[in-house]
Amino acid sequence: MATTKKKTAKKTAKMAVKKAAKSATKTAAKRAKRVVAEPELPHDEEAARAAAGKSLVIVESPAKAKTIGKYLGSGYAVKATVGHIRDLPVKNIGIDIEHGFAPQYVTIPGKEKTVAELKSAAKTAKEVFIATDPDREGEAIAWHVEQQIAGRQAPPIKRALFFEITKDAVRQALQQARAIDQKKVDAQQARRVLDRLVGYKASPLLWKTVKKGLSAGRVQTVALRLLVEREREIRAFIPREYWKITAQLAYQGQTFAAKLHHIDGAKPEIGSAGAAQAIVAELAQRTTFDVTDLKQRERRKRPEAPFKTSTLQQEAAKKLGFGSKRTMRLAQNLYEGVQLSTAEGAVGLITYMRTDHVRVAESAAAAARAYLGSQFEASYLADGPQLYTDAKDDATQGAHEGIRPTDPARTPDSVARYLTPEQLKLYTLVWQRFMASQMAPAMFDTTTIDFDLGRYLFRATGSVVKFPGFLALYKEAHEEGDHTALEDAQPLPPIPAKAKVPVTSVDPSQHFTEPPPRYSEASLVKELEKRGIGRPSTYASIISTLTERHYADLEQRRFFPTPLGESVEKVMVRQFPREFDVGFTAEMEYELDKIEDGALSWEKVLEAFWSPFERSLGSVDTEALIREAHDLGALDQERCPTCGGRLIPKGGFFGPFIACEQHPKHCAFTRPIKNDQKEKRFVDVACPECSERPMIVRKSRSGEFLGCTRFPKCKGTKSMPTGVKCPKDGGDLAARKSKKRGKTFYGCENYPNCDFVCWDKPVPESCPECGKVGAEAKSNKTRGAYRKCLNADCQNEWDVPETGADAAAKVAAAG
Repeated sequence: MATTKKKTAKKTAKMAVKKAAKSATKTAAKRAKRVVAEPELPHDEEAARAAAGKSLVIVESPAKAKTIGKYLGSGYAVKATVGHIRDLPVKNIGIDIEHGFAPQYVTIPGKEKTVAELKSAAKTAKEVFIATDPDREGEAIAWHVEQQIAGRQAPPIKRALFFEITKDAVRQALQQARAIDQKKVDAQQARRVLDRLVGYKASPLLWKTVKKGLSAGRVQTVALRLLVEREREIRAFIPREYWKITAQLAYQGQTFAAKLHHIDGAKPEIGSAGAAQAIVAELAQRTTFDVTDLKQRERRKRPEAPFKTSTLQQEAAKKLGFGSKRTMRLAQNLYEGVQLSTAEGAVGLITYMRTDHVRVAESAAAAARAYLGSQFEASYLADGPQLYTDAKDDATQGAHEGIRPTDPARTPDSVARYLTPEQLKLYTLVWQRFMASQMAPAMFDTTTIDFDLGRYLFRATGSVVKFPGFLALYKEAHEEGDHTALEDAQPLPPIPAKAKVPVTSVDPSQHFTEPPPRYSEASLVKELEKRGIGRPSTYASIISTLTERHYADLEQRRFFPTPLGESVEKVMVRQFPREFDVGFTAEMEYELDKIEDGALSWEKVLEAFWSPFERSLGSVDTEALIREAHDLGALDQERCPTCGGRLIPKGGFFGPFIACEQHPKHCAFTRPIKNDQKEKRFVDVACPECSERPMIVRKSRSGEFLGCTRFPKCKGTKSMPTGVKCPKDGGDLAARKSKKRGKTFYGCENYPNCDFVCWDKPVPESCPECGKVGAEAKSNKTRGAYRKCLNADCQNEWDVPETGADAAAKVAAAG
């Protein structure tokens, strides 16, 4: 029996061994097939494949790819990511808060093909250079690209930084390629996660308390707070009357003014017309003012450093009237490359435009000085190269240079025919500012003359340009409220000490103290930078978001917060006083810089932010926030018309509303919150259905139109008027939508009795030829903006008049 068991066991063991051997054979066969399908190349064969492949260069924009491709030749393939390829998902928060705030990146919808092309190109490349923009955002894009194309058999992947798009600079950047800077990626990732946390968690509160569909931004809300607080200052301001006394004097045929500087040794405070007239009366008998003190000294004014992002945006706003977004778009065009002559091809005209720095490379300073030396006398050049190193050169945004022309000898005149009018204006601004930075200071003779008349001391100040220096090429623009520049001060005649100067008149003038001015784009950028809110690369998007979301209107180049914007600010600041505090936001920017320095962990920064923010999210008093946002103080006096209960504000899925306190269990009464009339725009036009005036501006998918104020009882509508009369029959010209072409056109409101139409927007400007009012606002790349008379018998065309700043820029460019 035992022997049989042993035999059976032996047989079973043999069968198991055979089975295992067979299985192993099959596995080996499978492996062999895999090896045949995907053979591992020996090192010499890998080298051969690498030698046969091209080097792959990956940039962000197709325009840059085109320019760089021409520089590098057939040994390189250049591909573009067209911006980001991966980001947080749109439909959910995409952050694992419980596990270290890990972001859950997905391929951006529509970028699947781009990612596939990059992967395919990388497989056959012998090496890959990721040359996305040289800043945090670009570093993050480079990291995402690397994550997609890296693998066991991937070629070497390096990070290249193109600070300028010229042939030499591009080749040098490839030679100096490095690894991706993970600390810089972490800093950008921390910013992205912070912004997502605030946007996803705070925005629903706005939907409940203000209006459905609104959004809160971590930095944008702080910028909005600046606008709203300034508006409150202006409203609370009480003007105070004061008077100035100015004496008009003349010496050797030259007139000048002297202002009352002191009364009894103190600053004059003249609060009424009577007090001013009394002083004028005391001085009425004087025919001369005696010079009692005369001071003359030489003053120097140094040129400003080359532009950095913030100063470029400020100066373009002041001098050219360009918004920040427009400025950055044009600067991007100039940086990425412009097609010049056939011989030169596409060339990047300026260095990278997103920079916190003003540093100048020695080679660039030398090139500028060489050109200036050929155009100006030696005295107009600075004593030596001006390199403008600043405290930020070792900071986190990298040792970028300031914004300058890539070739100082490439003058605005030499490239004018290749640029659009807008591009030329911005290039001229950059070129002049940089070239002026290498020039000698301007020198002024300043004079202060005192006329001590006993109780009253009058003072005249003035300056005369002794040597123009850099002012021969460039003069900085100024806004209302800026200090008077030396070069704008009145010139004074050469008056000797103790001279008796004839007085022609002593005039009182009434004034009122003024509130602080509303922010312009230039002054808002300056304030954001001064307070440490955001970074120069983000200013354009911050500002454009405020206007695009109708949180602020830009009128006459000044920001006016809308009622909607004020409601958003009230709710956000009340509920999240820490997160939307100016100082706290600046501190967050500092911590992001520290992450890039490697001094802070991005996860710890997020943890410190999240805990207090989460507590604020959990302690929301919706009713109180709605009351504050919509000024519902009078609601307490009202009663429910259905049951007599109190009326209270509530937050719902579609926004806030008024409801009975018994709603929804015992009373069904609700009503919408009436919007402030200031949010509505009215046009004094009669409704075509019921003749009711005025009509209200409404919006649809096709754009704005006029609707009856009695809607829904009356459903009358009209096309949006332009304010220009039809040249055929005098009817109003209004915007319409073409059903066939889908484009907006402008036609007479008396259609079909009048068939006049035009495709370009009519503007109420008078034709210089026939004098009739009404012109099409037209533009093209070569000519820029111009007008065409609507009068069929005239059809004269004329260019849009230059601003004073444009004319000054042209004069300066001519040298």
